[in-house]
Amino acid sequence: MKNTILLAYKPPFISSNHFLTQIKRRYNITKAGFSGTLDPFAQGSLLIATGAYTKLLPFIKTEPKVYEATLWLGASSKSLDIENIEKVDSTPPLESTFVREVVESFVGEIAYTPPAFSAKKIKGKRAYQLARSGQEAALMPTTMRVYALDFLCYAHPFISFRACVSKGSYIRSLGSLIAHKLGSYGTLSALKRVSEGDLAAQKGKIIELDPLAILPYPILPIDPCYKEHFYHGKKLTQNDLDSSVQARVDLDKNPLYIVKFDEFFSIIQLHQDGSVSYLLNRIDYAHTL
Repeated sequence: MKNTILLAYKPPFISSNHFLTQIKRRYNITKAGFSGTLDPFAQGSLLIATGAYTKLLPFIKTEPKVYEATLWLGASSKSLDIENIEKVDSTPPLESTFVREVVESFVGEIAYTPPAFSAKKIKGKRAYQLARSGQEAALMPTTMRVYALDFLCYAHPFISFRACVSKGSYIRSLGSLIAHKLGSYGTLSALKRVSEGDLAAQKGKIIELDPLAILPYPILPIDPCYKEHFYHGKKLTQNDLDSSVQARVDLDKNPLYIVKFDEFFSIIQLHQDGSVSYLLNRIDYAHTL
């Protein structure tokens, strides 16, 4: 297995890197990466690329991200999850209608501070590395976009909700904000990433995906005679390709296109001035699926 895109379901209580190592050993892979880290206690969809296909990860649509989470009121944790519970206090039950209203109020641009136990970098080091070693991991406030937030259920002291958010959002921080607005504090006791973009993994399964089916760019038909031009990354203009290319493209709607040949494909950008840029070139395709 050389160049592949895999959609896997990470189980809980294993780091994303450890899970990736298991995948690499299972398929005898030397180079691999994933689209977005899942916390060790979390489970769910993890998009994995191997070989040269790791270069495709920034081009694959993985937003919005959908999560299902359970917030534990009264539980205190430095990492805002159940891995670092410090204490659990009894809290009075709340009216379910009030809980629903508070949960569903967190829609829009939400200001927050990422948790110290996060993959954010501070002077070149991951914040969680500093936090685990007892060093201060002060992170700057930022924002997340919550596209939708659905209240699922409330069985005191647990609140379950489903969040559709922007890339880079921290659901642990969102849970903490919800608890604070409820007049309490809390930590996530469970977290599942349901999907990234249109990609949703199935528990216990690893699915191999066709990259051309999930890249969000149309395929631009090119005469096979230009194969050598693309293979060697020759500088091109739109007029160099053929006279019908201009009629096929809509630069305002789709400036990025895929050019596919039998053995490889490229991602190019067409500019208003008629120039062509290679964003990724000569990615092996044939015999990889």
